[in-house]
Amino acid sequence: MGDRGRLLVCATPIGNLGDVTLRVLDALREADLIAAEDTRVTSRLLRRYGIETPMRRYDAHTASKHSAGLIERMASGQTVALVSDAGTPGLSDPGELIVREAIEAGIEVDVLPGPCAAITALIFSGAPTRAFYFGGFLPRKTGDRHKLLESIKPLDATLVFYESPHRAAGALAAIADVMPGRQAVVARELTKIHQEILRGEAKGLAKMLSERTLKGELVLVISPPLEEAERAFDENSIREAVERQISDGVTRSDAIRAVAKETGLARSEVYKIAHER
Repeated sequence: MGDRGRLLVCATPIGNLGDVTLRVLDALREADLIAAEDTRVTSRLLRRYGIETPMRRYDAHTASKHSAGLIERMASGQTVALVSDAGTPGLSDPGELIVREAIEAGIEVDVLPGPCAAITALIFSGAPTRAFYFGGFLPRKTGDRHKLLESIKPLDATLVFYESPHRAAGALAAIADVMPGRQAVVARELTKIHQEILRGEAKGLAKMLSERTLKGELVLVISPPLEEAERAFDENSIREAVERQISDGVTRSDAIRAVAKETGLARSEVYKIAHER
C-alpha cells in the first residue's frame, strides 16, 4: 500500500461565490474526489472556477453508506475534499462523521477555513462574543425545543441557532416565551444581494416573521441575559411605563397589556414586574 491520502475539509461560500479562498480552489482542483452534500449545488461553484474534479454525494441520507468507501479511498492514497452546500462542513451537517472516522482510521485531516454563517451572523449581531453557544437547528418537537431552551436559559453567553424559514417565527416565539425580554437578531440571505439583518425583541421578531414569506435558512442570534444592574434598571422602566399608562386613565390590565406589546415581554412577566416592589 502506498502513502495514505488525506481528507481536506473545505469551507465554501454561504452565498457570494467570490468568497471562496484560493486554498480551497486549489484543494478542489487537486483532490481525487469531492464529497459533496449536494452535487448540484457544488457544481455551480466548480463551473464558476473551471474545476472538473469528480464528485460523490455525501449527505445525511448517504453518509453511513459512503463513509467506508471514502475511508478506503484515502487509505489507498487518494485525497478527498469534503464540502457542504454552504459554509464550513461539520457544523450541522454530516461532515463531522467522516472527519471522526478519518481520524480513527489514522487518515490525515486538514481543515481549510473560510465562510461560516453562524460566525458571520454573530459578528453582524453586535452581541457579546466573549462566550457563545452554537446550538445548530432547534428540535422540531415543541416539547423537546422547550426543554432545550430551558436548559440553556441560565448561560451567560450569546446563543446562535440555524433555522428553516417556515419554522423561524415559531422558534423565536418559543425563545421569547422561555427567555422573555431577550434581544435577538435574524440574519438571512447572508452575503447575497438581498441580505437582511433584523433586530429587536425575540417576541416582536416572531410576529414580524409570521407575517412574511421567507426563503432560505436563517441564523438566529440571541443576546445573553441582562446583568443584574441592567435588569434592575429595565424592570424599573417597565414599572414606570405601566404607572404612566394608569395615570393616563388606562386600566392596570390594559396598561400591562400595552407595555407587554411595546417591550415584547410576556404579559405575565410584565404583571410580575409591575407588582414587585
